[in-house]
Amino acid sequence: MTELRDFLEIPYEQLEELNLSVKRQRLARVSPDVMREERMRYLTDERRIKAVTVCFTDLEGRLHMLDYDKKFLLASADNLTFDGSSVRGFSVQAESDLRLAIDWSAFYWLPADVFGPGKVLVFGYVLNQDGSPYEADMRGRLHRYVNELYQRDGITCNVATEIEGFLFKGRNAEQRFRETGEFTMVSTGGYYHSLPGDPLRQFIDMAAEAQRAMGFENEKDHPEVAPSQFEMNYSYTEATIAADQILLYKLICRQIASKLDMTASFLPKPVTGVNGNGMHTNISLARQGVNLFYDANGPERLSELAWSFIDRILNSGQDLCLILNSSVNAYRRLDPHFEAPNQIKASPTDRGSMIRIPIGNARSARIEVRSIAPDANPYLAIYALLRTGLEGPLPTTDVRSGTATLPDNIYDAIANFRQSAFMAQILGEDVHTRFADLKATVADRCPRKLGTLIKRAEVQFHHEVTNQYLWSRF
Repeated sequence: MTELRDFLEIPYEQLEELNLSVKRQRLARVSPDVMREERMRYLTDERRIKAVTVCFTDLEGRLHMLDYDKKFLLASADNLTFDGSSVRGFSVQAESDLRLAIDWSAFYWLPADVFGPGKVLVFGYVLNQDGSPYEADMRGRLHRYVNELYQRDGITCNVATEIEGFLFKGRNAEQRFRETGEFTMVSTGGYYHSLPGDPLRQFIDMAAEAQRAMGFENEKDHPEVAPSQFEMNYSYTEATIAADQILLYKLICRQIASKLDMTASFLPKPVTGVNGNGMHTNISLARQGVNLFYDANGPERLSELAWSFIDRILNSGQDLCLILNSSVNAYRRLDPHFEAPNQIKASPTDRGSMIRIPIGNARSARIEVRSIAPDANPYLAIYALLRTGLEGPLPTTDVRSGTATLPDNIYDAIANFRQSAFMAQILGEDVHTRFADLKATVADRCPRKLGTLIKRAEVQFHHEVTNQYLWSRF
């Protein structure tokens, strides 16, 4: 029956060219109206496209995808609605209808062998019924904030993330943990070590190829420290694009793993006794192409602005912790025995520090926030870090080499977050309360005291975490 279907399939090299061209438009801040007109004309003319996948995220950062028939979308792009009461952290049932506005700048051509032929993907913004921005849509909040910085001060916020994950045998290994009681590694190799043809290397190669085709601008990829752990690095870019790429990275990895009869897991600590997964987030600010974080004569070659940015984040480290580590499982990762970054300080060498200062030059000088779990909401995390780094309260004492540590459990993190006037200020009272309540509800489903010595307690912990965080989570 395949000869009856003529859906779009584009070679990887051409995919990369198309996706990079749209990325360049985003970075150049081409008018949204121009990009809308171009994309809609393309969809009208390209008969081999059958559907458009429109993406948005809930307050917790979970990716939601709606496939619209192309012809319907072209006719109804200004009147897309969905039931917000069915999305965690969104509207209540009495006022459930929300609108979905397409961000035509965030348009992606997809590898047909990974996502199927005849589809393209685009991100969207969530709006209220009257068309105003929906405050719990953190993608929209991040986009508006970085645009305001650019319009007001000429500042571009650059972000690059290093996202670690595990590869386990079998599909849906996270959801099936209750029945299996374990995760089975596909590789026993370690840092930078795997044979060219082993399952982990095969997975990494396929995922990296798909990322490259989608315009990620790959840099390097490799097995990580723990067995069966991976990381694929790509170039820095503007903050909203970077956050979009985090969700696409995890989506690509999950899809490739499923095709190989495996599971890509981004739980912060799926296996006790080995290193967990982090999402190290590199940040710098630029104006007209000049890196504002670089100073050849500054401490560690960082500027006063960069050190102020660091000081403000460290000073608010306790308040930020719930946003950066928003699941019960994330606090299993903050274990100092496994290079966990739980110390509220900055260091060029100590990988246990909340902020590391990588070796850099005029182009690459940046800060690396290490205390972020890969299951955090990327838009919320980046938004909170940028606003805190630029606007947060300055410390009254030295915090760069302090002895304080981040909370070791989600309850303390929730309490710190609730008490933070600054978090309430930058998020708004409603979203601040709503996020804290969501996290409290999730935490209350887990045992308060998590056993680390008794096997039964560990298994129970994994069961609880599996139920709460893994169902369809990207």
